[in-house]
Amino acid sequence: MTESSELVFLPLGGCQEIGMNLNAYGFGPAHKRRWIIVDMGVTFGNADTPGIDLITADPSFLEDERVEAIFFTHAHEDHIGAAGLLWSRFKAPMYATPFCAELVRHKLHEWDVDPGALSTIAPGDIVQIGSFSVEYVPLTHSIPEMNALAITTPLGLIFHTGDWKIDPAPMLGDDFSEARIKELGETGVLAMVCDSTNVFEAGEAGSEAGVRSALKDLIADLPGKVAVTTFASNVARVESIILAAEAAGRRVCLLGRSMHKVTSAAKQAGYLKGVQDFVRDDEAGFFPAEKILYLCTGSQGEPRAALGRIARGEHRHVTLGAGDTVVFSSRTIPGNESGIFEMQNALANAGVNLMTPDMLEAPIHVSGHPCRDELARMYGWVRPEISVPVHGERRHILEHAKYAKSLQVKQVATPNNGDMVRLAPGPARLIDNVPSGRLHLEGTYLVPDGSAGLRERRKLAHQGCVSLAIALNKKGQILDGPLCTARGFSEADGGEAHEVLDIIEDVAETALKAMSPTARGSDEQIEKRLQRAIKKTCEKAMRKKPLIDVLIMRV
Repeated sequence: MTESSELVFLPLGGCQEIGMNLNAYGFGPAHKRRWIIVDMGVTFGNADTPGIDLITADPSFLEDERVEAIFFTHAHEDHIGAAGLLWSRFKAPMYATPFCAELVRHKLHEWDVDPGALSTIAPGDIVQIGSFSVEYVPLTHSIPEMNALAITTPLGLIFHTGDWKIDPAPMLGDDFSEARIKELGETGVLAMVCDSTNVFEAGEAGSEAGVRSALKDLIADLPGKVAVTTFASNVARVESIILAAEAAGRRVCLLGRSMHKVTSAAKQAGYLKGVQDFVRDDEAGFFPAEKILYLCTGSQGEPRAALGRIARGEHRHVTLGAGDTVVFSSRTIPGNESGIFEMQNALANAGVNLMTPDMLEAPIHVSGHPCRDELARMYGWVRPEISVPVHGERRHILEHAKYAKSLQVKQVATPNNGDMVRLAPGPARLIDNVPSGRLHLEGTYLVPDGSAGLRERRKLAHQGCVSLAIALNKKGQILDGPLCTARGFSEADGGEAHEVLDIIEDVAETALKAMSPTARGSDEQIEKRLQRAIKKTCEKAMRKKPLIDVLIMRV
């Protein structure tokens, strides 16, 4: 270690949103730092990103740096979803525990990345990489093998929690490592980089043990066909549903690609032992209604997921109707309300009985993130000098910082994505803001947010499109046209727009004839003149600002 060495923290994703996590730690002098990356996740497209399914943090800054290794804390999409998309930018060794590694391999294969760089390690193992010693510390969450990282450096110890909660009976995977965390706290922790998701929630998240009992009691008394939807990654919950079904004399049929993928990875990692073989969806219809349970993807109203297709009557093999029940063993993620309610309304309209966590006293869902009482316990064990809230929107991070101060933490840092925080030496402070942003998966390649194609699709979605074609001779005299077509507009009777097209064609012809002979010799000048004329006409006639294309043909 040199006198100019620094220890820095750099979030590139997950500090202005819940999801898309990508964190980096750097050590050394500013001009030759060495880095490790913790997690490479995704978030998902919405109405503001038409045609985009996956979004990742932009790691361009780190491409010019030396990245020593990539560590994955657990197997949720917002922590591993970009592994196959981004690994080739660093080509650094990757580390994950067995279940997480199974799902990371899927991500690598999906993008033709050789999984040879991925090493599988056991919870509790320590990896030495350059100036970093990284220990996997088992915690509990809504997925097996959630591990915090205890990152030891010459300038201090960082406790990076990842996602967690305190579950005294996690059902699957390792127990919460309270004793080891207390040992780390006694050793001395420089900074805790900590989950902020549930910082506004009082109390504790609750245990999967209570959910398992509640689901068993609930499913035992339900008539007809039963479908249960939950997050496929919550393997403990999936096992609880399977065991509840078997206790009620029902066989289980898995519906949805991710449900099959995650259960397969869980079995490869040694979980879901002793459950009966699953029934194929093309065979489930031959079972009596009271002898089958469908375990479905689609708890967030995703239109292409299994439950969404069932609700619309589009599933090839499964139908639900009067006398059947759908149980939502999940919470509504903010932003997904409209899709979930639309799906639930369709199911209700078909006579299906719906059950959600809000309707029942017994817990059929608990969160995987720490509420305020759990945060207080963790801070009491770790006793960090610095609190760095992550995994949240701005409101979560600022509230977490305020709460940490109330728990007697001396220093807090509240970075946005791209803010580089020096943790040591000296007081924690912001020392740089590096280029950051989002990359959108556009077909098979990543493009920056604000790219031309996405801007055009947004405009098409909200404003429509007008195209005008015109044939001219070399002197700029009209030989044919102008001919106008439009997409995304309607007449008062609901039919396609026609009357306004006639107006646009007349305006375009008038605008062209008003141009000088010299100007009519330039396709570029004609295009600009006609676009301006069409734009004004559309704003006046339709109060729209459509995307405008002008095609000029010289004959």
